[in-house]
This record gives sequence, structure tokens and C-alpha cells, in this order.
Amino acid sequence: MTDTLPTKMQAVILREDGYAADAIPASQVRDVSRYLEQAEVDLPTLGPDQVLIKVRAAMVNPSDLAFIQGGYGQPRVKGTPAGFEGVGDVVATKGLYAKTLKGNRVSFVASQTGSGAWAEYAVAEAATAITLRKDLRDEDGAALIVNPLTAAAMVDMVPDGGAFIASGGASQLGKLMAGLTKESGKRMIALVRRDAPIAALKDLGASHVLNETSESFAADLKAALKAEKPTVFLDCIAGSVSARVFAAMGKDSSWVIYGKMTSEPPEILEPGQLIFMRKKILGFWLVSWMRDTNMLGKMSAIKAVQARFTDGRWKTDISAKVPLRNLVKDLPSALNEPDGKVMITVG
Repeated sequence: MTDTLPTKMQAVILREDGYAADAIPASQVRDVSRYLEQAEVDLPTLGPDQVLIKVRAAMVNPSDLAFIQGGYGQPRVKGTPAGFEGVGDVVATKGLYAKTLKGNRVSFVASQTGSGAWAEYAVAEAATAITLRKDLRDEDGAALIVNPLTAAAMVDMVPDGGAFIASGGASQLGKLMAGLTKESGKRMIALVRRDAPIAALKDLGASHVLNETSESFAADLKAALKAEKPTVFLDCIAGSVSARVFAAMGKDSSWVIYGKMTSEPPEILEPGQLIFMRKKILGFWLVSWMRDTNMLGKMSAIKAVQARFTDGRWKTDISAKVPLRNLVKDLPSALNEPDGKVMITVG
């Protein structure tokens, strides 16, 4: 680090350690003061192949809300800054590749061994920091990884010309996947929980949009499965409806779980299908994808994602902006704003 950097920073830190048995679905989290507090903390130090980022803005994702209350697949560390995703400028580095990022504006996901994005400074693995085009907005840069790259990586799992099912279809990620299918020639069966987003999702590119709370859902699902024969189920819910959908799918289908948005326990309704119908249940985590994908494949996906934002095909819908210094106080009301993401402004 250099002498120009401060020794302290403002951050929103975790109040509890580890996991919690009483975690509720992220969509119901409101009393964040139970899990978070505003604090002044030491500037984080860098490990091998890491970068220190002066944060411009960060996002609030469902995964963040699950994590802060101990309901995510990673343990909390009390006293460390929360927040997975953001945008900022690389101000210090450690490692040969990391050094090439010095001075760049980047999208990043916070390192598991570092310090989170809901702070003035954050630590990220150099391999997962993405240098941004100059014409890309900070609003899009702050939300470039968790949803857009996940959408690109998961839709790529669907065979060319094939079909897939996606839960959480009305989410930002669902909208991005709908747009991708329209361009790729693949077909999407989107699952939602209300009628309002159906028309918009179809306009974006979804072939079918099914309301899982509708009395006709079972019949609608059966008809869509017969028409499209999807082989991949991209699921962020992992509850009882997910289990029913997977059980209704045909041979050689894959259930890809990338989130857990319900408190219902997951089920395998027909275990024999895993044996006799060659069905598979897989997990997807974008950080692993970024580490494991070859450089050419990763750069191609990143270039395509940035292009979609800069030419207007994609846009990050911001429902509310909250200053970092007011986050614990103002986040509950901001989370009540519909149809968009909460962005944390820093500085």
C-alpha cells in the first residue's frame, strides 16, 4: 500500500458470526439493524493476488440479505464489512497480475478472505476483478457480476436450440436471461408468482411465463414441458415448487441450484429418477465459474455482457439509492421499493 491511503474507513459491518438456524427468506428481511451496524474500521490488508478497491457504489442482492442473517452458504465473520458486489477503482495491489489492474475502474465481488463491498474500501481477488469500458455507467458496473455474468454463464449451460426453465423469472436476473434467450435462439419457460410481469417477460424473450400460484399452474407446466422439452432447470428458489417442476421434467434433465429464496426444505420427490432417468442435481456459484473458466471463455463472456449494457440491450433497474453512511437506517424502506435494485453510494 502507499502512504496516501488512510488507515481507517467507514463500513457497514456484520454483528454476528457463522450461520443461523432462524434465517428467513431474503425477500422478507427488513430489520437489518439486528445483523448490521455502521462502524469505523481498519483499512483491510491484501493477501496474495488481491486488489484493494476504493468503492464508488455497491449493490444489495438477495444473496447479501441471506448472508447477513446467516442463511447463505458461507459463514459470517463478526466485525467484517458486508456486501458481495460493487464498482470502484483499484488503488493498491499484491501480485504480478494484480499489479496490471492498478488505477483501473473495475466491477468486483468481495474476496472470501478479504473485506466486503459495503465500505469505503474493499478487497477482491485479482482474477475476479473486471476492468470496465469507459462508456459503462457505474450503476451497471456495480451490478455487472452477480446477475449479468450469472445469466450469461447459466444460459450457456443450455444446449444450442434447447429450452430451459428458470424460477424467479420476474427478478433482474430473470429479465436478463429472457433477453439472452431471444438472441441465442434458446427457449425460456419463466416461473413467476404474480401475473403483473408476464407480458413484460414475454416481450423480453421468454417463450412461456407461468404463474406458480395460479390454479392452472400444473396444467400450464405440463403443456409447456410437452411443447418445449426443457433439459435444464435454473433455480434460485429450491423449495417445494422447484421439486415438483424437476420431477415433471424428462430424461437427462439437470436441476441447477444457484440460490435458496424460501425457508421450505428442498425435496427430491422421485429419487429413482436420478438412477433410471439419468437426472442430475448441480450447484452453481459464479465465483467458481470465474476461477475455473479458461481466460478466453471468460473474456468473451465479459465483453458480451459489457456490450449489452453500453448499447442499451440491458439496463440495471435502480429502485433506490442509499448513502453508505445511512445504510442501516434507510435500507429497510429502500427494500420496499418494487421492481429494481438498491444501490449503495459511497463518498
